[in-house]
Amino acid sequence: MNQGKLEVVKQEMARVNVDILGISELKWTGMGEFNSDDHYIYYCGQESLRRNGVAIMVNKRVRNAVLGCNLKNDRMISVRFQGKPFNITVIQVYAPTSNTEEAEVERFYEDLQDLLELTPKKDVLFIIGDWNAKVGSQETPGVTGKFGLGIRKEAWQRLIEFCQENALVITNTLFQQHKRRLYTWTSPDGQHQNQSDHILCSQRWRSSIQSAKTRPGADCGSDHELLIAKFRLKLKKVGKTTRPFRYDLNQILYDYTVEVRNRFKGLDLIDRVPDELWNEVHDIVQETGIKTIPIEKKCKKAKWLSGEALQIVVKRREAKSKGENERYKHLNAEFQRIARRDKKAFLSDQCKEIEENNRMGKTRDLFKKIRDTKGTFHVKMSSIKDRNAMDLIEAEDIKKRWQEHPEELYKKDLHNPDNHDGVITDLQPDILECEVKWALESITTNKASGGDGIPVELFQILKDDAVKVLHSICQQIWKTHQWPQDWKRSVFIPIPKKGNAKECSNYRTVAVISHVSKVMLKILKARLQQYVNCELPDVQAGFRKGRGTRDQIANIRWITEKARVPEKHLFLLY
Repeated sequence: MNQGKLEVVKQEMARVNVDILGISELKWTGMGEFNSDDHYIYYCGQESLRRNGVAIMVNKRVRNAVLGCNLKNDRMISVRFQGKPFNITVIQVYAPTSNTEEAEVERFYEDLQDLLELTPKKDVLFIIGDWNAKVGSQETPGVTGKFGLGIRKEAWQRLIEFCQENALVITNTLFQQHKRRLYTWTSPDGQHQNQSDHILCSQRWRSSIQSAKTRPGADCGSDHELLIAKFRLKLKKVGKTTRPFRYDLNQILYDYTVEVRNRFKGLDLIDRVPDELWNEVHDIVQETGIKTIPIEKKCKKAKWLSGEALQIVVKRREAKSKGENERYKHLNAEFQRIARRDKKAFLSDQCKEIEENNRMGKTRDLFKKIRDTKGTFHVKMSSIKDRNAMDLIEAEDIKKRWQEHPEELYKKDLHNPDNHDGVITDLQPDILECEVKWALESITTNKASGGDGIPVELFQILKDDAVKVLHSICQQIWKTHQWPQDWKRSVFIPIPKKGNAKECSNYRTVAVISHVSKVMLKILKARLQQYVNCELPDVQAGFRKGRGTRDQIANIRWITEKARVPEKHLFLLY
């Protein structure tokens, strides 16, 4: 897609009321899925070359009905939707052109057949895209109607055979319409049109087809026309996933601190079971926070395409619908020029904001703006491989695989004896309030909260009142050796590394834990540190505070330089 084309496609998709849109010859590199405003895009392209590429874009109305996605290769992908009474599978393809070698064409149909075999037989199946095949107006019973365009040319026979083998019908040949509603491609000089894009459907669902025709008025700067099919089908209504409440931590109101402190005074802190006491504290903080603290407003990504550019898009669409080819070409070039100008102006404004944040010393805003401007983009993958290297596309199967992977990764042999001979005989004192206060204040802020959804800032602002309550919980943990369930729960966030994003091993698993549990963990770490330091030599560096390996490397270099000048012998022992 060229500059600004994605924004235009989203605008046209909403204007003509399309829920599921297939895109061929995308020319994006890599594969994955991402969110763009109210639309969700699944795409697959070549690894480095900007050739071929396919995508399926859905609006927010059907996004929650997506069950899974299979990113097969740069010529085909499939997305499965939860439907009623049967699920729906949509496959987007981009077939090889007529001048491609026969072996590549056969490989395309073999891959497509493999993808079909992975599709459940009961699903309502649609295969859409640019087939680069002209089936003409000649009727083939059960496959094509008699209302196609022109004569059969260019790979029509292979497409017909594929449809017959899989009981598919080409929908945009079934309805008698004006030629303008049939052709899907126009030559650059505007003299030739043909019908090479098709929407295929299972023969058993042929009766659900209401219409299939092109919309020449829709425009995004492509030489292909928008082909739309309407079906009498229903997507199952799926409830929205519950997301944790995101507090605006810059606006923690006075009402919050007053109400929480008053409710803390009514707590019974003596000899309570840690889990029960924590649940009571958690409910107080969460209920009061939701009631008194405003929700954090999600900053939408700034749109750099100006209103002037969007007006050119409207004029370009009008020129296309009137058949004014020369004016259309002129407006298309004008849009590209304005889009480049808008992009340059947008980046210039972003750089000015970065410089202003740097001048004002707003470090956090500075680096956030740099990240947003740089556009570091981590795509999400909706399909992964199981232990046997088989693709998993169903959401439930993917969840189970992600449950298995951390268990395998962090599995520990509990029967393995500890070879450490040191015995600690000193009795440790009870947890002190000063330790709790130090630990609470030392926890880093502006971090993602754990499974309990309570950020540490909601406790830090309460100061001594929070210290008193947390001291009671930590003291009971110290005595009973029982931790609250929330404190033992970790949420693993997979972050992709370089390499195949379908392999679980190519992800870093970052564990997000309860913020409040870090209070007890910091106290335990500080108490154990003195014993660990006795076991480690002074020269041990790495993973020790104040003893980085860089300092040691610098020391070795300095010693080497000192020994080299007078040509002395130097012996280094590791």
